[in-house]
Amino acid sequence: MEQVKITVALVIAILLQWTLRNIAEPFAYLDLPLIIVVYAALQRNAIRAIIFGTIAGIAVDALSGGLLGANGFSKTLVAYAVSEIARRVYLDNLLLRIPIIAGACLLDDLVYYGMHRLLGQSIGAPLLETMAYTIIGTTIAGTFIYLFLDSFSSQSIKQKRREFFAPRRQTRRRNPIRLGRK
Repeated sequence: MEQVKITVALVIAILLQWTLRNIAEPFAYLDLPLIIVVYAALQRNAIRAIIFGTIAGIAVDALSGGLLGANGFSKTLVAYAVSEIARRVYLDNLLLRIPIIAGACLLDDLVYYGMHRLLGQSIGAPLLETMAYTIIGTTIAGTFIYLFLDSFSSQSIKQKRREFFAPRRQTRRRNPIRLGRK
């Protein structure tokens, strides 16, 4: 169930990434597929996260018409790095996920622009300005998306159901008959 939820979220994120850039300029700084890739990597399944990173990156490259493979490589590298960090460090708290999404966005942008620079492709936007806006926008949007995705988590639903049907605590009654005590 968890894998289906992440797959549907990834498809929606890729389609939104493709359409929202054409609607308004500020949406170009949100990297929605990266948010879902990092969420998949935080689930401590490295293979699934790497596959999602590769698919998301290549799909975004194919839809944007840019350098094919640059986004795929950067998102795959980010998925691997985040899944290895999540395997070693307990990151189930939302406050710990915020710096992870910011660091993942920074690494993604550095690798993406490094690939363009390495292959001699020019990028029309200034590097630091674009990276700053992308980190801020993606971190804020990622925080809200993680809250939304965690609300549909199967573990949290089981936990809520367990709390709802929890047996009532019974107080211990005193025995009215005292044997041998005065």
